[in-house]
Amino acid sequence: MQESGIKNPASNLSELGINPSIVHWNLSPEALTQKTVELNQGTITSTGALAVNTGKFTGRSPKDKLTVRDAVTENSVDWSDINIAISPEHFDAIYNDITAYLSGKEIWVRDSYACADPKHRLNIRVINEYPWANLFCYDLFLRPTEDEIKTQTAEWTIIQAPGFEANPEVHGTRQANFTVVNFTKKMILIGGSAYTGEMKKGIFGVLNYILPHNKGVLSMHCSANEGKDGDVALFFGLSGTGKTTLSADPARQLIGDDEHGWDDGSVFNFEGGCYAKCIDLTEEKEPQIYNAIKPNALVENTTYLAGGNEVNFADGSITENTRVAYPIDHISNAKNPSIGGDPKNIFFLTCDAYGILPPISRLSKGQAMYNFISGYTAKVAGTDVGVTEPQATFSACFGRAFLPLHPTKYAELLGKKLEQHPDVKVWLINTGWSGGPYGVGSRMKLSYTRAMITAAMNGELDQVEYQAHSVFGFDMPATCPGVPSELLIPESTWADKDEYTKKAYDLAAMFVKNFEKYAAQANDEILSAAPKVLQNA
Repeated sequence: MQESGIKNPASNLSELGINPSIVHWNLSPEALTQKTVELNQGTITSTGALAVNTGKFTGRSPKDKLTVRDAVTENSVDWSDINIAISPEHFDAIYNDITAYLSGKEIWVRDSYACADPKHRLNIRVINEYPWANLFCYDLFLRPTEDEIKTQTAEWTIIQAPGFEANPEVHGTRQANFTVVNFTKKMILIGGSAYTGEMKKGIFGVLNYILPHNKGVLSMHCSANEGKDGDVALFFGLSGTGKTTLSADPARQLIGDDEHGWDDGSVFNFEGGCYAKCIDLTEEKEPQIYNAIKPNALVENTTYLAGGNEVNFADGSITENTRVAYPIDHISNAKNPSIGGDPKNIFFLTCDAYGILPPISRLSKGQAMYNFISGYTAKVAGTDVGVTEPQATFSACFGRAFLPLHPTKYAELLGKKLEQHPDVKVWLINTGWSGGPYGVGSRMKLSYTRAMITAAMNGELDQVEYQAHSVFGFDMPATCPGVPSELLIPESTWADKDEYTKKAYDLAAMFVKNFEKYAAQANDEILSAAPKVLQNA
């Protein structure tokens, strides 16, 4: 067996049942990029990034994400169509066959870790079939020093072999591709798919179990930044709500763009990089992301403009889910280390295409927990095939697909944090429509949304008058610097006030209907924060 790179002398892949012909340990991003090009698995873009195609799968496959059901997970995981069980015996069958598949091959191994807070550091070893997948792990996970690598012991292991396909009859999978998580053996096995995001979100799911369940730390699918005075803000929101845009503020340091934990006195990034969507990316719209696409970055499933190697970010012919992975230090105002103190403000972002929710409102603790579990936004025409009018979308805790525990567990932890830190304010920001639904009203101007968020963070909304929303109960400020007052009360922006009230009750009914599946495990404070619904006559 040939070996190269920086290796821990105690490392021995044969203990895992893998006997490769060549193993590359912790290669530099430059070497991984060069090797990818030599193997004809990628090309270099005009800005020096590596561009690859992930093949058949250009996104996660949630129905093929499986969790081993055993003594550790039996009574703690929220078994559902999100958390799908597989037996320990089937895991072992997959493990034996995927390690046999990798034996005799050239492979790439990386020692990394998750969680910037040293108290919660989770050491990870990743074993990849392709060098560019190992580059992704360099970009996305936190990077130990050379000295740390020489002594680091892996707590969790990821084995990713896109070329290995499962046999459902033998391995207990749904089809040939799979991601299987084993909390007892502390392993993630990925096969049949080269989509790199399966590794990132696999570890996110692990942390969403370990931190809340074992340590009482709230794990969060959100971005975070910090002001000059050390005030931390969190931004939760589903796709299209403005989470990336609104958290990217040149006046504030970026703690992280996607995954964080909240411990006493500490908000910390899980990751060492960013995995940003880049469909229709322009320097004008997203300068930080655009300028991060340089050597050591990995661009996925894009095409080039004719006659050269300049990425055509407008082309979604391979997928609309084009992505770029890069180390967080490619962002000029990233904080290092990526840790802040307790948050001062928390923003739930929603794009309400019905034009009902206020552009900004302040939530009570109960309302914060209820709306955290709800995770509401709305799709508009053109966002998905077949969507011709607004459609409500709910994703618990703004990341249902990644939650091994029941959503109420995370909401109760949020409530506990808010109880411990009564000065923390939670705001609901509607970046969607005003003056009527999509097609009638108009989208809230980004400049107004930024002004509202700035006013909230500066404390300028602390002394203004508020009024309660008649259906949802949120406190709505009567004035806000930089925003026309008539926009702040949504009912006043509608020509037909009775129609507004009717539609508000319709949206409230959607919230209540969605919440039914969580109600049995929700406490009274959460349940009492539900919006009002019209009673049947």
